[in-house]
Amino acid sequence: MKKTILISGAGIAGPTLAYWLEAGGFEPTLIEKAPSLRSGGYVIDFWGLGYDIAERMDLLAAVDRAGYRVKELRIVGDGGQRIAGFGTSVFQELTGGRYVTIARSALSRLLFEKAKGSSEVIFGTEIKGLHQDEGGVDVQLSDGTERRFDLVIGADGLHSGVRRLVFGPQERFEKQLGYVVAAFEAAAYRPRNEDVYLLYSQPGRMLGRVSLRDDRTLFLFVFACDPQSLPETREAQKAFVRRRYADANWECAAILRELDRTDDLYFDRVSQIRMPQWSQGRVALIGDAAFCASLLAGQGSALAMISAYVLAGELAKAGGQYQAAFSAWEAKLRGFVQGKQEAAVRFAGAFAPRTRWGLAFRNLVVNALAIPGLSRWSIGRDITDKISLPDYSWRR
Repeated sequence: MKKTILISGAGIAGPTLAYWLEAGGFEPTLIEKAPSLRSGGYVIDFWGLGYDIAERMDLLAAVDRAGYRVKELRIVGDGGQRIAGFGTSVFQELTGGRYVTIARSALSRLLFEKAKGSSEVIFGTEIKGLHQDEGGVDVQLSDGTERRFDLVIGADGLHSGVRRLVFGPQERFEKQLGYVVAAFEAAAYRPRNEDVYLLYSQPGRMLGRVSLRDDRTLFLFVFACDPQSLPETREAQKAFVRRRYADANWECAAILRELDRTDDLYFDRVSQIRMPQWSQGRVALIGDAAFCASLLAGQGSALAMISAYVLAGELAKAGGQYQAAFSAWEAKLRGFVQGKQEAAVRFAGAFAPRTRWGLAFRNLVVNALAIPGLSRWSIGRDITDKISLPDYSWRR
């Protein structure tokens, strides 16, 4: 009989894990508390081992169609004038051309479409209770049903419910980086700058704009803040952002008017999750639930896919002996993940430097990235993945 594995979360890590678990001979069930796949949000830069896993899932053509080839990162001043920037060919060079910008929700949908044909999928449901014993895990679901699985995997993000139930409250593992992020999309916004990511910065706050397909524009706010008590309702969150940018120049007044009209706002603090171990008994965490590097790290989705791929591979390799698989999986990835988290802390301050001197220095560094060879020396260590994907014997 196939071992049954419940996966909580249908973002990036969950569908990737479901796909590879089925390829390894297991029977995955994927649950998601949202009523459907999420849309909107923000765009990510996708490269490295996550890109390699997408290739092994035969998704590269679809990723390329859904993605964007942004050609320039441009920092602008109060009047929209260019004050710093570089061509993104530097990232193409560092990654051997295996680099694309894509909406996180689009990548999630592509992964889900790959996984859904071989997995049971339940939307509008989350785990409310867990009880482990020597033979399995009894799970109480929010729809009132109870089911039993051999293993349970939490792939439910920064605010993981599985982590809270099994390991303890989030504040025990969360390292806040001192920033808040908000993002939304608007239709028919003008002006448009095709294939350019524009950033406007003042001390402690940044606003980004990038043009998407179908005449849509994505806006990303990042600002320094003590995020201990953030508003929870959408209208209060909008008001919170509005106060932070009310006196800013560039296009901020027009963008805040678009914010007033949106019904879909992503709003959260910027944090990392740091845990002494990623599993407890028959329950494990992957992706942001286990080791969120932060939205500003640039590789959260790739790390989620890597952890899912290696976990599925180690379970298959161990014949379902979960203790050995969990141990081998964590031994392979912990040092790698910690390095990415440390790089994210170094990188976070570049989004919204807190002083004018910090902004000026950031702009000098950004301009220097256009100098041939300097980018490989300055950011190459954070861009390049230092491990190789293991090869496993998949049924598919």
